[in-house]
Amino acid sequence: MARLVNIHPDSPQPRLLVQAAEFIRNGAIVALPTDSCYALGCHLGDKEALERIRLIRQIDDRHHLTLMVRDLSEIAHFARVDNAQYRLLKATTPGCYTFILEGTKELPRRVMHPKRKTIGLRVPDHPVALALLEELNEPLLTTTLQLPGDELPLTEGWEIQDRLEDQLELILDA
Repeated sequence: MARLVNIHPDSPQPRLLVQAAEFIRNGAIVALPTDSCYALGCHLGDKEALERIRLIRQIDDRHHLTLMVRDLSEIAHFARVDNAQYRLLKATTPGCYTFILEGTKELPRRVMHPKRKTIGLRVPDHPVALALLEELNEPLLTTTLQLPGDELPLTEGWEIQDRLEDQLELILDA
């Protein structure tokens, strides 16, 4: 059963962030707000949580996942970035853009596109997402919270709880 946690959208409470980070480290799937819509997230190294996310979204391994990171230095750690790409990243992050880049050996193969060896990377511009990444002190593997058959992603915590209550452990409602 998903735990719905009301968190302040502009000044997230540190104690709630510590709890959310602990949930993620222990294998939870979390629904979190971003600057564009809600996302499903899990620990980068958690194979079981990744498979559960793919089941919820009904996507296969050819669907790009997004590695949500704190800043440009983390992007460069997980993806190959040339000078032109770096200038574009610097001009547009943080923000609601996801960049598909070639992954480095730091990434598990199961999170990259199987043929292209690419992954989506994003630096969010949302206080809750950034504070959670800071508390985790590592990237979060994410995907847009758009359910099969829906035209638009989910945008309300209560709606996420109603539709995914038995499939998630935590919903951060901001």
